Amino acid sequence: MTTVGSNVPLPPSVLEDAARQATGFLPPAPASLALGLIGNCAFSALVDARGRIVWCCMPRFDGDPVFNALLQRDEDASAFGIEIEDFSHSEQQYEPNTAVLRTRLYDTAGHVLEITDFAPRFYARSRYFRPLTLVRKVRALHGSPRIRVCVDLRYDWGRETPTITRGSNHVRFVGSAMTLRLNTDAPIAHVLSKTPFVVTRELHFLLGADETLHDGIAETARHFERETVLYWRKWSQRLAVPLEWQDAVIRAAITLKLSLYEETGAIVAAMTTSIPEAPGSQRNWDYRYCWLRDAFFVVRALNSLSEVGTMEDYLRYLGNVVVAAKGGHVQPLFGIGMEQQLPESFVEHLAGYRGMGPVRVGNQAQEHFQHDVYGNIVLGAAQAFHDQRLLHRAGEAEFVQLEKVGEQAIAVYGTPDAGMWELRTRARIHTSSALMSWAACDRLAKIAVALGLAERADYWGGHAKRMQTEIIEKSWSEERQAFAESFGGRDLDASVLLMAEVGIIDPKDPRFVSTVEAMQKTLCDGPYMRRYEAPDDFGKPETAFNICTFWLIDALARIGRKEEARSIFETMLAARNHLGMMSEDTHPETGEMWGNFPQTYSMVGIINAAMRLSAPWDSAI
Repeated sequence: MTTVGSNVPLPPSVLEDAARQATGFLPPAPASLALGLIGNCAFSALVDARGRIVWCCMPRFDGDPVFNALLQRDEDASAFGIEIEDFSHSEQQYEPNTAVLRTRLYDTAGHVLEITDFAPRFYARSRYFRPLTLVRKVRALHGSPRIRVCVDLRYDWGRETPTITRGSNHVRFVGSAMTLRLNTDAPIAHVLSKTPFVVTRELHFLLGADETLHDGIAETARHFERETVLYWRKWSQRLAVPLEWQDAVIRAAITLKLSLYEETGAIVAAMTTSIPEAPGSQRNWDYRYCWLRDAFFVVRALNSLSEVGTMEDYLRYLGNVVVAAKGGHVQPLFGIGMEQQLPESFVEHLAGYRGMGPVRVGNQAQEHFQHDVYGNIVLGAAQAFHDQRLLHRAGEAEFVQLEKVGEQAIAVYGTPDAGMWELRTRARIHTSSALMSWAACDRLAKIAVALGLAERADYWGGHAKRMQTEIIEKSWSEERQAFAESFGGRDLDASVLLMAEVGIIDPKDPRFVSTVEAMQKTLCDGPYMRRYEAPDDFGKPETAFNICTFWLIDALARIGRKEEARSIFETMLAARNHLGMMSEDTHPETGEMWGNFPQTYSMVGIINAAMRLSAPWDSAI
């Protein structure tokens, strides 16, 4: 099994060895983002390098973390561990081109245990089957490993210990709001008492809804695994991947797909809450919601790989947002069920990631006015008017609804807002927000042309031309020789790099080239780029924001510095964890990952950079 990046599972420490001498089993591994993601577009779970499930929200991404060890001290944490006695080291990888994770645990005597983790997902009975079921398969690969199963499940963010009842082959975790059932062919007595036992046969654990299985436990698990592997392999096979970096792109694409809540079409920004952006910074936010901005970038990245199914799902969600707004204000994020109210609160009894609280639930940014949202809505919907592959191609009726969004983009253009970085105490006329108002008008003009609506094309094209002239003029700082983060401002902001990506300026324009060079000098710590230079509500950012580095890579490639872009891209690939995933931020000195995980923005950057920089297929065949 191969590993990538710097977050590689380590052998036990001296303190861990001392603890093992007393019990034969190591204490849980320290919290880190060396995690694997499993899921099925309905729920997800995060698995650490030793096969311990440390985060799992049910019944959906933004639900109750029934396993919360990622944010809680070990003695109070809830987790699902399958531990090997006399642990030596571990290896971990995905079954190629799937979301099925395999973890191998080695003991000091050479015995080897393999844990297979996945959430069932496949097509059956004319629909996608994605039950609220987490499957774990355990088998000995070599020798007779001795294991201990520890299922410490909690409800209500760890406040409620469930009542446990048992049957001959199941355990029920009865809570006040939810009951989960663990079906298993492992010895129930050993599971409940956490008694070590020798693995002499394949074992299966199916945790999910409180329902009786239609078939046997082993038969059900094997069927689910076979069909799930087949689904993901076929899904990956249809991706239009670049010649280079295919493994990285496929893993990023699968991760983005897993971030889709298929029932409604929402796409979450990340699976976690309150992983700090930097050590002890208190920049801890809940990202388990759908930002319209982030979702657009996800859809566009997957579209570049010819994966349009996610876009069609998201367009259902986006269409509901547009209709519900009735031409008025649209907030920047919603709950995955389209909830508008996401009040922010603190979970005081959870220690936080590595003890670095606070732990937040909800997100105050829902209350913000972020004017770039209108452009992101139009950009997210635009392909539906041009792509003839879609089952539900958009037409004039959808265009009429989208024009209402465009009118809002016109109305807010040139007025102060919180900006795309959601600054809580500072409002300005942000260049990035004005840019997205222009993008809304520009794309609406192009849609009108495609629909043969000449008058509407002239209307939207006229607004786009006016805005383009003003943005180029008012955001330019003669002092900095760069486009600034706000009209008439002087501070630099990485979001301005999107000017070339959305097409408002030729990337070879000397002013854009000068902007890229100024940002490299001011915002970069080596190859890593921070979001902005001005201090925010919490001071000056300490870590680099990964998507900004990927924007830099894209800009460098566009202005002709492709080799430099490739070098930075390779640095970013090395910053991924051992399974090829990234969080929101990278510490420029330690290389450690910080921020919520896995961050869709970061995984989007991997795909975009690979597609931009890869050699063409005809160079190899």
